[in-house]
Amino acid sequence: MIAVTGSNGQLGQKVIQTLLNTEKANTIVALVRNPDNAHVLKQLGVVVRQADYNNPETLKSAFEGVEKLLLISGTEFGKRFEQHKAVIDAAMAQNVSLIAYTSLLKADTSPLLLAQEHKQTEAYFKNVSAPFVFLRNGWYTENYTDNVDSVLQMGAVAGAAKQGVLSTASRQDYADAAVAVLLSSQNQTGKIYELAGDTGFTLMEYASTLSEITGEDIGFLDMDESAYREALIKAGLPEGMAAALADSEHYAASGWLQDNSGTLSSLLGRPTATLRATLAAKMKS
Repeated sequence: MIAVTGSNGQLGQKVIQTLLNTEKANTIVALVRNPDNAHVLKQLGVVVRQADYNNPETLKSAFEGVEKLLLISGTEFGKRFEQHKAVIDAAMAQNVSLIAYTSLLKADTSPLLLAQEHKQTEAYFKNVSAPFVFLRNGWYTENYTDNVDSVLQMGAVAGAAKQGVLSTASRQDYADAAVAVLLSSQNQTGKIYELAGDTGFTLMEYASTLSEITGEDIGFLDMDESAYREALIKAGLPEGMAAALADSEHYAASGWLQDNSGTLSSLLGRPTATLRATLAAKMKS
């Protein structure tokens, strides 16, 4: 059986849907914090089990019969390492043969705030000799395209990435890559994949692309890290998340979210989705 943590989340749902293209529903375990909120997953026929990162007791039986696990990293900054550790320990206690972990691009050397708990988690995998494969995901294109309505309302793309290139890919791309690794006939244990989109863009290029698609004049509001953080807080983001996103863009300006290895498209066996395609899909939805 293959299990996926965080299956109610946006990435988790896409992974489950992709697995269902080739795997029987009763061989897929959707792990969720609250099964009462997993109506869609239950309708798909997959096995739904509770696995609350903050309640290790729920993890003891969550991995029974599971051969491979996709551990989708948590979203509670400051708590993620302990949460990941609890999952790893529980999975190893059930002799799960492979744990694929969604880490961050260049996690071992990255100066991003977001990288710190990924570094801790990766180190723990190695310290306990867990059968890991690291999926070091780059930035999601949806980090930008999901906010397109507010961008259009403001008439500008705001950010602190300067002219740094963002090698983004869609959530579906990352989901498909995770499935490719989980279903691979080759031994994946110990492998580390740096995953990013084929074609990067700057924030100015994002504004230009959006202008072409909409016919509106969308500018680029170049901000420093502090001003961008305050703008995100004013927009309603929690302070911790706003600080992490502003920090990420600050380092993106010097190339920390850029990667031209082509590893992701190689895993997919196809090109990654372009910014224009992801934007166009968002505009139609």
